[in-house]
Amino acid sequence: MNLLSAKKLSHTFDYELFSDVSLDLQEAESIAIIGISGSGKSTLLNILSTLLKPDEGSVSIFGEDVSSMNKKRLSQIKRDDLGLVFQSHYLFKGFTSLENLEVAAILSNQSVDVELLKRLKIDGTVEQKVTELSGGQQQRVSIARVLTKQPRILFVDEPTGNLDKITANEVMDIFFEYIQKHKAGMILVTHDEELAHRCHKVYKLINKELVKVN
Repeated sequence: MNLLSAKKLSHTFDYELFSDVSLDLQEAESIAIIGISGSGKSTLLNILSTLLKPDEGSVSIFGEDVSSMNKKRLSQIKRDDLGLVFQSHYLFKGFTSLENLEVAAILSNQSVDVELLKRLKIDGTVEQKVTELSGGQQQRVSIARVLTKQPRILFVDEPTGNLDKITANEVMDIFFEYIQKHKAGMILVTHDEELAHRCHKVYKLINKELVKVN
């Protein structure tokens, strides 16, 4: 099943970032997007995840054109089906780790997965305020919060930037296992080409174009 389809996307800020970008994401598929800083990777991810409107082109999710959705339908899809993992954690700072996870669980009618917390090595931090955690621990709490809601599509922007190599690979293993188990899809933006090539498809943003590498 096609989860997401982007057709002929173009976007400009002070200068044109990219044009005529198209891609499709299927169930249980992972796509990596690489490219130098400033090439537009994060902007493209923001468009694909419905956070930003493209100057030209269209994005469809589950066969529905995002631009044609009313606010209620778009909000529902964002809440129930899209999971965003960004470099900034956006955790509730006055809350403990567990309280952050419980908010996601309540909103999505799911439960907190204790085994996931163990695998992410944050099960011992659940009673701590997130402001007491290291950057790497906050990142893993953020990842756990996103996976708790069991989204159909993961949008992941440099998810391992605060993690050591071993932990980074363990986290990525969890992502890859998740999309297979839940027939979900993942679009990953990363500078790490070794990590990128673990995905089913690899694209590179270069000279304003999205070029398939693998």
